[in-house]
Amino acid sequence: MITDTLGRPLRDLRISITDRCNFRCTYCMPKSVFDREYTFLPRSELLDFEELERLGSVFAGLGVNKLRITGGEPLLRRGVEDLVSMLAAIPGIEDLALTTNGSLLERKAEALAAAGLRRVTVSLDSVQEETFHKMNDVGFSLDVVLGAIDAAADAGLGPVKINTVVQRGINDHTIVEVAEYFRHTGHIVRFIEFMDVGNANGWRLTDVVGAAEILEHIAERWPVEPIDPSHRGEVASRYRYVDGAGEIGIISSVTVPFCGGCTRLRLSAEGKLYTCLFAHQGFDLRALLRDGASDEELASALTDLWNARTDRYSERRSEVTVNLPKVEMSYIGG
Repeated sequence: MITDTLGRPLRDLRISITDRCNFRCTYCMPKSVFDREYTFLPRSELLDFEELERLGSVFAGLGVNKLRITGGEPLLRRGVEDLVSMLAAIPGIEDLALTTNGSLLERKAEALAAAGLRRVTVSLDSVQEETFHKMNDVGFSLDVVLGAIDAAADAGLGPVKINTVVQRGINDHTIVEVAEYFRHTGHIVRFIEFMDVGNANGWRLTDVVGAAEILEHIAERWPVEPIDPSHRGEVASRYRYVDGAGEIGIISSVTVPFCGGCTRLRLSAEGKLYTCLFAHQGFDLRALLRDGASDEELASALTDLWNARTDRYSERRSEVTVNLPKVEMSYIGG
């Protein structure tokens, strides 16, 4: 186990496998920036599956036991099932998960499960068709995503986690409706405060619906009680319905920062490693890989990087920091 300057161990690696997405969610890839003229990474610049497998093995040797495949939209990457199989076979990896917008999940769920995927998280910001369309901004069908969640559960990828980003004046009026839809299903909704990730989404503090307010909306309808984290470094505060209808989570990066327990690194699709979701500069692992670095040299470089880590952006957030350049969420998978 290696630790950073604040004593935080390295346990989790989020692997982005593409910077492309077929949605244009306003808080992530707004059309004003990611338009038809936007240039995405060419295939040659992406890490190939063998490079990702090798890195996964090196990270596992340093104490990483959880991998999450992200994007962009990771299911757009051809052959993703093959990558899942390769990563699932790495000794020491105990949890292999994937985050998706659900658009392609229904047709791929069984193959992903058969390849060794353990769990899936689906981004879904409303169960109202009109609001869902407004947020994904491409008119994608809500029913397809809801069907994909059912398909994932049927394939053994449940309980499915549902990520719902809450923005004031956009979808905050549907908080209770989302919670109600997934009560008694066994799935877990995680309501996420709108964050200042990147510089494209026009983030303002006044657009944030804080964790306390989110919880109040739900508790007014159904009493809830807090429950313990399932593991160190868990980002969501967990609550269960008193009536036994399941649980929810709230991710409060803005109002109640949890930097002190952060155990994550993020790898971009082109092989740059970021020590914080709000970082502006990454460490170029692809260059080391393609210049012939040995596994020992890779491990040494990663150890040095993590040992020197000081990141705690959310605890330091201010009027000054929110305007600093930051990598876009779609680039490193949130």
